Amino acid sequence: MGAGCWLLLASLAAASRAKVFGRCQLAHLLQQEGLDGYSGYSLADWLCMAFYESTFNTAAKSINADSSTNFGIFQIDNRLWCADERSPSENLCRVACADLLTSDITDDIICAKRIVRLPQGMNAWEDWAMHCKGRDLSEWVEGCDL
Repeated sequence: MGAGCWLLLASLAAASRAKVFGRCQLAHLLQQEGLDGYSGYSLADWLCMAFYESTFNTAAKSINADSSTNFGIFQIDNRLWCADERSPSENLCRVACADLLTSDITDDIICAKRIVRLPQGMNAWEDWAMHCKGRDLSEWVEGCDL
């Protein structure tokens, strides 16, 4: 089998480990993991942030202006929070960035909890500050039977 076929198979395998959550599905999971009220932020804050960061896609990956990369459903940065093979990192969450791209978002949640405990809180996520902060976010949990 050629190198191209192996690369395609590897890409498909990685993609199959990813997941795009439905809003209420993610709401239930985040509530179960204790994010509702965590560090003073509502479940709706977390949902709004995750939507604007990744559209609830665990495989989301984006490159920043400073050449760092954001990973996963909460778009966690490799410069400070996770380690990858391409860039030096403080790896404050002690997690491989690739682990933030899977359907199991346990590592993402643990790291996000660590980030939000810092003085800047959810302001660490620019999309949250721009789209969610100070707004009525009740629509994010509406109809989710929480």
